[in-house]
Amino acid sequence: MKFQKTIIFLTLSLFVAGAMACASCGCSLNTDLSSQGMGIDPGWIFDARYDFLNQNQLRSGSSPLSPASAVAVTNPKTGQLAEVEGFTKNKYLTTLLDYTNGETWGISTLLPLIQRDHMTYGSASAIGAGDGWPSGNNGYSSKATGLGDVRVIGRYFGFTEQKQWGLQFGLKLPTGKTDQTSSNGSAAVDPGLQLGTGSTDLIIGVYKFGRILRADDWGYYGNLQLQSAITTKNIPSNLAALETQGNYRPGDSFNLNFGLNYHGFEDWVPTIQVNLIDKKADSGGASDTWSTGGTLLYLTPGLLVDVSQMTQAYGNLQLPIYQNLNGIQLAPAWVASVGVRVHF
Repeated sequence: MKFQKTIIFLTLSLFVAGAMACASCGCSLNTDLSSQGMGIDPGWIFDARYDFLNQNQLRSGSSPLSPASAVAVTNPKTGQLAEVEGFTKNKYLTTLLDYTNGETWGISTLLPLIQRDHMTYGSASAIGAGDGWPSGNNGYSSKATGLGDVRVIGRYFGFTEQKQWGLQFGLKLPTGKTDQTSSNGSAAVDPGLQLGTGSTDLIIGVYKFGRILRADDWGYYGNLQLQSAITTKNIPSNLAALETQGNYRPGDSFNLNFGLNYHGFEDWVPTIQVNLIDKKADSGGASDTWSTGGTLLYLTPGLLVDVSQMTQAYGNLQLPIYQNLNGIQLAPAWVASVGVRVHF
């Protein structure tokens, strides 16, 4: 019966949501059960999470923007007409291998496989010229599939007997490719759309979880995490003629999650999260320093299902309640996630 429930749940999640992923401002969803107080038993954990994100809505600041309006906007950083993007579709399969001794520390390795399709109309040469939107004569399309940037994150939670809070510390490694060109080879894909950033990033965080007083079935959890590049990437020489030469540094990001979970059912744990991510604009001579970064706030209902004593399945649907993006960027109407977690 538990297996049948899980199959039904995963099928509905895929039908309704498709999956979740990382928006242009980065990942904001917390599916780490260790920081939620539901994964601190000693041993190994394997987690596989499938995500899908379709960024297809142009926004400037906190307002939607039509392509017809965007094509006439001037980029104040370059003095040229702004680029009008069409869409960026992302599919992620992220596998996690985690070990904890159950007493004081644990460590996780996250390996993302990415499939990304992107289309941009490009920038018009002059207002009304028609060589950007809607013709796309100055644009390009691209497709990429491969390994993204691997993350290795350790945690220490031996401060109290209850182990209800801990510190996180780790690195994002430059394992993803950074030399992708457009489908016809005529242009270099923007650094922010490559499979990897080319940078090594420092990750630090703190988390806390517990049960709500006089409400034994309700738990809470919160997580604060900062990420900052400590080494950066120069555009490869084979792309120098296609892309602005120089350094690329992804913007620092600040990620805050707070959630509640309900333990009153035998096999089901409903959850609700608020996810906030604030990302600074990218920097460096090869970077888009205008249309990168911003602030995103999501309300995220979710569900965790016990398949067996050792296996859990989960799904989450992120609904944006506030989006404030720098410059002109593509944003999603929703993001979602489904996954399976095995403790062994």
